[in-house]
Amino acid sequence: MTVNRPRGTRDFLPEETARRRYVESVMRKVALSWGYEEILTPTFEHLDLFTLKSGEGVIGELYNFTDKGGREMTLRPELTAPVMRLYVNELQPLPKPLKLFYFENCFRYERPQKGRFREFWQFGIELIGSNKPDSDAEAIALAQAMLKAVGVKGNLKIGNLAVIRKVLESLDSENVSKVMRLVDKKDYEGLEAFLEAIQAGEKLKADLFKLIKLEGAELLPKAREIVGDLPELANFEKTLTLLNAYGVEYSLDFGIARGLDYYTGMVFEVYAEGLGAQKQVCGGGSYKLIQLFGGGDVPSTGFGIGFDRIMEICPLQPKSSKKLVLVSKPKTHLEAVKLAKRLRTHFPVYLDLMERSFKAQLSYANNIKADYVLILGEKELEAGKLTLKEMDSGEQYFLSEEELLEKVLKV
Repeated sequence: MTVNRPRGTRDFLPEETARRRYVESVMRKVALSWGYEEILTPTFEHLDLFTLKSGEGVIGELYNFTDKGGREMTLRPELTAPVMRLYVNELQPLPKPLKLFYFENCFRYERPQKGRFREFWQFGIELIGSNKPDSDAEAIALAQAMLKAVGVKGNLKIGNLAVIRKVLESLDSENVSKVMRLVDKKDYEGLEAFLEAIQAGEKLKADLFKLIKLEGAELLPKAREIVGDLPELANFEKTLTLLNAYGVEYSLDFGIARGLDYYTGMVFEVYAEGLGAQKQVCGGGSYKLIQLFGGGDVPSTGFGIGFDRIMEICPLQPKSSKKLVLVSKPKTHLEAVKLAKRLRTHFPVYLDLMERSFKAQLSYANNIKADYVLILGEKELEAGKLTLKEMDSGEQYFLSEEELLEKVLKV
């Protein structure tokens, strides 16, 4: 019987795994250089951690289950809620702001399609404890720095939900949520129909459509004409000034809503070149969630990067290690084991594990496209030397162990 991998999951072969690990390490290095510290959270959590944040309707998208103790659990569908839970459980006494990052796999029960899988990976940061323009600017600038470091070019768009909420202030919270979701999907026909259905005023409709269709770089004066001189707009302007100092390229788009109720102010999204319809690779903003999980009224800013989409367009390739196959004979095999142990402190060494003949070992080296073959036969053992063959050129050298190290490490 053949057992296949579950639908919506993937196996990564050695070459692709090496590439993913390399890109991950580059992103991790950037986060560390900005003063963020890595955390890990459990692969599964209590189901109510996510229904508290997103409502009971989210259950249909989850890999949820009842454990042997009768507890309702789920594989994590995202990482913001687990980090907020971690903060409430463990980190509240620590000095603010807390600067955390993570790289973990997540799970969603949805129909697999190009660029969307049931198991996927997310790289993200959470900056906890500050609602200042500097925090918003740092989060955006860091996201752009991480994408740039892995060679991904994207169109960065920034909005502010306080502006949309000002226009919608006459609606109840349930209707505001529905409007925000329609705005997020850019379903303008559906939005117009919904506003008609709830009998929203003509001014509200006109102001909302005028606002969400504003795009470009110098839109704050136009936004002020619609909503007035909001304090949030003054802070937003400071954020944009800071982004200019960071050298971040962006455009404003007040039609970005993120579709989630917990975002409070600044929101942003990055759309990358070369991905077709599923082109959003990063999204985030400022939010308040900690109070929902039993903590205080603590502001946060964060973002998530869709790592799998990044890998589709990322040009980076890891530097491949040189392959060296150590070939021996039965009488020299024990000495070859000892030599391999010494050499492996410097570079990878392949050693015969199948009692192959001398000729078969050479054939194996050729089949795996080894860069070097290192021969330890009776002649070499007696002379205290090794024969090194460069597979590309066919050149052979009779070397001491020290000379071998010098030559291979130099290459």
